[in-house]
Amino acid sequence: MSTELELLSGPDAGDLLAAVLGPAGGRPLDWTVTQVDHDHTTVSYAARVEWPDGSVSHETLGAAGGPVPDGVTRLTDGRTEVGMWRFPFDPDLPGLAAACDPVRMGRLAARLGLGGTPRLEVRTYRPRRRAVVSVTTSVGTVFVKVLRPDRVEHVHDVHLRAAGAPVPAPLGWTPDGLLVLSALPGRTLRAALLAGDTDVVADDVVAVLDALPAPLARGSARRTWGQKAGHYAEVVAAVEPALARRARAVAAAVDHREPEGPHVPVHGDFYEAQLMVDAGRVTGLLDIDTAGRGERLDDAACLLAHLDVLVQIHPGLAHPGTALRARFERDLDAAALARRTAAVVLSLATGPHRVADPGWRRATGGRIALAEQWLHQQ
Repeated sequence: MSTELELLSGPDAGDLLAAVLGPAGGRPLDWTVTQVDHDHTTVSYAARVEWPDGSVSHETLGAAGGPVPDGVTRLTDGRTEVGMWRFPFDPDLPGLAAACDPVRMGRLAARLGLGGTPRLEVRTYRPRRRAVVSVTTSVGTVFVKVLRPDRVEHVHDVHLRAAGAPVPAPLGWTPDGLLVLSALPGRTLRAALLAGDTDVVADDVVAVLDALPAPLARGSARRTWGQKAGHYAEVVAAVEPALARRARAVAAAVDHREPEGPHVPVHGDFYEAQLMVDAGRVTGLLDIDTAGRGERLDDAACLLAHLDVLVQIHPGLAHPGTALRARFERDLDAAALARRTAAVVLSLATGPHRVADPGWRRATGGRIALAEQWLHQQ
């Protein structure tokens, strides 16, 4: 782990939080690390903060090491410099403050014909990378995706190229990184599974991938999960050296130079929280930001791996993985699918540490074991 991440995720981070909140009169009563991003040397925190008038608020804060971004409070211990900020003033997401402003979002809702006073809810926030805010009135809901400004036009174009597929329609974008998207009917497959509704039509899952139009497959083919496995093995090795040998062995077993399947339009991050369902039927597909040219093996493996990890987290949960795997194997090589699924599980082994799970060491080991099980099924 880098020196910056050790500082930002260790016990001394409390002093940094106190230093950044102090000039505004805030005093952290308690705090926890909520996310650790090794790729961007970024950490986020949830904190209870007391203010001079005696009030207490719940705050989200972010911090970054490496090349410290502009627009943050710079702090140093004399050896290491880091930057910190309070949500929603993310240095790489300049549109986030606007997306969280009821007045501005009220004007947006009015322009879209939604009317009324909007209710805002932050659905996701990955510091320095993206956020999603739902804007809901009595008339309906739209979603505002907050991206880096240099990404927003591209992602808008991806949604335009996906016209005809069951994906959110783009309703406009702004230069500061806001992309407005329509809502889809139903709920996510993850929400359905956690609620005990395990029915999903496997043919529907394949059909929604088949519906991704050919224009999405422009450009060069993306690196596969198997080809990226070495990176994730090294992240595991950095945070838990005791698992380094096993993680590297999985990565070596799934790596490949030549394609293992034909190139087609792919989603790129296809898992149960991206699928919308209603009464067991698939109604749509979310987050096509990563869509492009790749191998169907990657999308199929991504879904199977996430479902298996979801069951590790919720042991009593039934899931449709067996039926989905059988359906995928009608079109894909079974051994290649098992290897690719092992590669995705390896990528998910970094997750418990990233979200600061108190039992992350045990959870990480469990995911490495799951990747090994997939390899044994080749």
